[in-house]
Amino acid sequence: MEMLRTDKITMQFGGLTAVKDFNLNLNEGEIIALIGPNGAGKTTIFNMITSVYKPTKGTIHFKDTDITHSAPHLVTKLGIARTFQNIRLFRDLSVIDNVLIANHLHLKSNVIEAILRSYKYRKEERLMREKALNLLEIVGLSHVKNEKSSSLPYGMQRKLEIARALATNPEVLLLDEPAAGMNPKETEEITAFIKQIRDDFKLTILLIEHHMQVVMGISEQIYVLDYGITIAKGNPYEIQNNQRVIEAYLGVDEGA
Repeated sequence: MEMLRTDKITMQFGGLTAVKDFNLNLNEGEIIALIGPNGAGKTTIFNMITSVYKPTKGTIHFKDTDITHSAPHLVTKLGIARTFQNIRLFRDLSVIDNVLIANHLHLKSNVIEAILRSYKYRKEERLMREKALNLLEIVGLSHVKNEKSSSLPYGMQRKLEIARALATNPEVLLLDEPAAGMNPKETEEITAFIKQIRDDFKLTILLIEHHMQVVMGISEQIYVLDYGITIAKGNPYEIQNNQRVIEAYLGVDEGA
């Protein structure tokens, strides 16, 4: 089943074209990677998919729904969640409170019921807390549930950000450089963790990553961008041996 499709999405900022005619087909259960040098347009694509930016042209479909001009919170509510290259946690809140905040997206009680702490609200609140605790147990963070998020080691903060995204009940998860800043051991752990959550939560995953160990280890397909243009698409072996990709990363010897 096709989960996410982009048709020739383009993003222009004045006279600069950050992404041009990007086509993506993401099928249920897949893990697909976007790679390319810094400034290639990868995060801009994430921003278009999640409606932070509206494409200059082209369309984006989540399953059968055109989400090109949807509001960001509606895109999340439909089932697309994301993380960010720079971790964006509520640093002064506890681990569990960070997850509970994401759960509020699906809260059915209104403001008055929340203020009066009606039976309906208290029931929802209890169920949300149970769900958050269960989620933290699955991702291995239940033992630090009451710690401030800012006090966690870097690798745990990454896991918490992903857990917060999972709390919105996504079907498609966008991960922006999940292994950024990690040492080799942490990189190995986050690679296994991404595979685990894909299987446990039946997710479809699109990720941006510079760590080739991660990309080659978990991706079924890889899209390569350079200056906003897709220069290659294929499985890890095909990408690893693509001369144009090698040139984009290493440059061309002008004396050759």
